[in-house]
Amino acid sequence: MAAKRRGAESKGSGRRNASPQSGQEPRSEPPLSLERIVATAVELLDAEGVDGLKMRRLADRLGAGAMSLYWHVGNKEEVFDLALDSVLEYRGPDIVESRDWRGNVVHMLEDWRASMLRHPWSASLLPRRALGPNILSRLELLSKTLSGAGVADTDLNVAIWSLWNFVLGATITRANFDLSDDRAAAQQRLTGLSEHYPTIERSRLLLDNDWGGAFRKGLDFLLDGLAPRQ
Repeated sequence: MAAKRRGAESKGSGRRNASPQSGQEPRSEPPLSLERIVATAVELLDAEGVDGLKMRRLADRLGAGAMSLYWHVGNKEEVFDLALDSVLEYRGPDIVESRDWRGNVVHMLEDWRASMLRHPWSASLLPRRALGPNILSRLELLSKTLSGAGVADTDLNVAIWSLWNFVLGATITRANFDLSDDRAAAQQRLTGLSEHYPTIERSRLLLDNDWGGAFRKGLDFLLDGLAPRQ
């Protein structure tokens, strides 16, 4: 997959060195570039979701002809990959020398969740796309931190995928399960059915909207299990 991506980038660099035919881009717009295409694709995805990203619609936002995009990207799938990777860049502090492995992991994962919540389409898209350099860098840093904390190599993949699943699941749930009149009505119905669902009715499960607190406490549960045993 990585070799295929490098091949695509090599072809893409050839396209980027070429110049589109004159007249394809309105003179009033800034020059078309890969950076502008990716940034505008993110804006379009934020506004209209995954289904709203069409090459012609993207070109319209850029003030360019649809065919001119192909001097910079191979196809819509490459735009998805580039847009997704761009919003998942980690700009956190340098934590390589830190001894607070648990605090470092919490910071990394809270930042990852916050990045996806700013761009809700990214959480549902991530499992279906090629992993770009930014998300691979996140996974490498997370793996190195856990390994340095004493997580055995035989357990490292399990630890990484457990945290991955937790972050993605928490983010998708938060993005799609906002507190609403429907949830309030559902909780009210549970009150009338308390003899069948007494525990979740008592805990007011459907009305609990402390998403950040639940994420952090759930993460603490997972990290307790990963902590080196003395």
